[in-house]
Amino acid sequence: MKVSITSGSAEGPTKLNAFDNALLDAGIGDINLIKVSSIIPQDTKIIELPEFKAGDMVNCVLSYVTSDREGDLISAVIAVAMSDDFGCVVEHSGINKEPAEVKKEAVAMVKYMMEIRGRPIKEIMIANKSHIVKYWGAAVAALVFLG
Repeated sequence: MKVSITSGSAEGPTKLNAFDNALLDAGIGDINLIKVSSIIPQDTKIIELPEFKAGDMVNCVLSYVTSDREGDLISAVIAVAMSDDFGCVVEHSGINKEPAEVKKEAVAMVKYMMEIRGRPIKEIMIANKSHIVKYWGAAVAALVFLG
């Protein structure tokens, strides 16, 4: 199995358009995202985000946040923890929190997920994106499954 981690942010004239534009910024705007929960199979390789064919159906763990309040600081985070057996993924977001704090919270959650499963962590990876809202803003972070 292969996965990629990506993130993006954007503005738009509406909430939906801002979200769509953030997906485009992350490189996953022209595919159909199928939201899945947070377990990565054993021996999964994390690779660079490939080019997709428009309309592809792609499983993902997706974090997103939107706001229409000018000046809001929005952040979306994906935190991945891998063990020898498998990995766990956390999606997390925040509004008007320091991006470092949102990342710290996501890491704490994914560490807990591994701890409760009795799995020692070999590696932690994070994708995050923050954005200061002008009109309608969106930030996304995703782990996409590539098969």
